[in-house]
Amino acid sequence: MAGPRTAQRGDKKRPSGPPSALSSRTRRFARLGRRLRLPFCTPRRRRLTLVLSLAVFLGGFGTWALYGSDWLRVRHVKAVGTKVLTPDEVVAAARVPMNGPLVSVDTDAMARRLRARLPRIKTVDVVRSWPHSIALKVSERTPEMVMRAGGKYREVDREGVRFATVRTAPRGVPLLEMDVSDSPSLPRFGIDRLRRAAVDVTGQLPQAVRKDLRTVRVTSYDSLTLELTSDRRVLWGSPEQGAEKAKVLTALMKAARDARHFDVSVPSAPAVSGS
Repeated sequence: MAGPRTAQRGDKKRPSGPPSALSSRTRRFARLGRRLRLPFCTPRRRRLTLVLSLAVFLGGFGTWALYGSDWLRVRHVKAVGTKVLTPDEVVAAARVPMNGPLVSVDTDAMARRLRARLPRIKTVDVVRSWPHSIALKVSERTPEMVMRAGGKYREVDREGVRFATVRTAPRGVPLLEMDVSDSPSLPRFGIDRLRRAAVDVTGQLPQAVRKDLRTVRVTSYDSLTLELTSDRRVLWGSPEQGAEKAKVLTALMKAARDARHFDVSVPSAPAVSGS
C-alpha cells in the first residue's frame, strides 16, 4: 500500500490535468519558426546572397571609378597621321573635354566634328587609350586636281570633293577648268558629276601621260579635253570607255611621236594630226 511519500513522487513524475495553453503555443511557434527559417539557412542560399551582394558592390564601385573618381579622366590628347595639317590643328578642332570622364567621351560626335571643321580630313578614328588618353588617327585627302578660285586654288580629291583652298597649286597636280555654264550637260548631270568625270579621266591615264598632264578642260559631259606639255592636246570626249581610250592614246603617242593633236573620243576610230 503506497504511502503519502509514494503518492508525492508519482505526482511529480506525471502531473495531472490538461497541458497549459502557454506551452502549446510555444511549441507551435517553434515549429513555425523552423519552417520559415530553414530555406534561408541553406548553404546554396547563403552563397547566392553573398554573390549578389558582391555584384552590387562591384557595380557601384565600377560606376564610381568610371564617372566619379579621378583615376580614369582625360589628361592627354594626341593626333597622328597628319601630312599637311599639324597635330595641334587637329587637337584644337576636336575640342576634347579635358579632365572629363574618359568613358563619357562621344567618339562618333568628335569624328563628325573633325571632318566638318577640317575638310582636308578624309577619315578619322577616335580611340580611347586607358587610363588617361585620347588618340586621333586621321588620314588626309590627296589633291588630284586644282581649280582656280580668285588668286588661290581649290584642291579636288579623287572623289571630286573640293576640300581646301591653298595659295599655290601643289606641284605636279593638273588644273581643272570647268566651262559648262551654257552646256546642256549642266542641268542633266550637275556640276559635281561633271567634276567627278574629269577626276575619273585623270585616274585612268597611264603614268607616262599623267606626268605630262597640265590642264583638263570640261565643256560638257561628252567633251573633255586634256592639255599636255609641249603644246599637245587630247580630245577625250566623254568619260566612258576610259580604260580603252587610255590604251589607244598610249599606242598613238608611240606611233606618232611628233603629233600634237590626238583624238580618242571614239576609241575604235582614233586620229592624230599636227607635227
